[in-house]
Amino acid sequence: MLPHYLTVKGRGEHEIVIEKSRFIAHIARVESEEAAQAFIQEIKKKHKDATHNCSAYMIGEQNQIQKALDDGEPSGTAGVPILEVLKKKDLKDTAVVVTRYFGGIKLGAGGLIRAYSKATSEGINTTGVVNRKLMRVISTNVDYTWLGKLENELRSSIYQIKEIQYLEQVNLLVYVEEAQKQAYTNWMTELTNGQGRITEGEMIYLEQALV
Repeated sequence: MLPHYLTVKGRGEHEIVIEKSRFIAHIARVESEEAAQAFIQEIKKKHKDATHNCSAYMIGEQNQIQKALDDGEPSGTAGVPILEVLKKKDLKDTAVVVTRYFGGIKLGAGGLIRAYSKATSEGINTTGVVNRKLMRVISTNVDYTWLGKLENELRSSIYQIKEIQYLEQVNLLVYVEEAQKQAYTNWMTELTNGQGRITEGEMIYLEQALV
């Protein structure tokens, strides 16, 4: 698992008009090629009357799966520019479909490349980008008398609370970077005078919005 990577926040849509042609960028987070293909087919069905539905996607920790489709535009003027934006922004697990409704004015190869690149870039910015950071969930199980102090200390610290479970004793689940595990454990042990039962849990990605 990667320590961190960038991807889109979710689904989004953004339209621009260039020389009377409408370019509608559709963005989605996808975690498999099947999901990417399904998304492309969904958009093509929704915009079946469009002149073109050009697409690209990049999937996998090492960007193992990459595909670009021009859907009738001159070769290399649509799918590849979309894919190049994904590469430049270093976005993993992301699919883009740019729908074009032709406005009657030909743009030429250079104009098409710029149009599809711009539509993709603005579409991604509208959708939003997140940094997914791999974190360890560490739980601290203590008597309820410690709750106020620990919650206050955590909320003013660099650590982020995932959840507080109100059981027979209170259980505080906190996101901690792998490199900070020992420091966090030492800090929590000190705060609870050694009375907290501290255990390591699952590894999970925590998302932080960038744009």
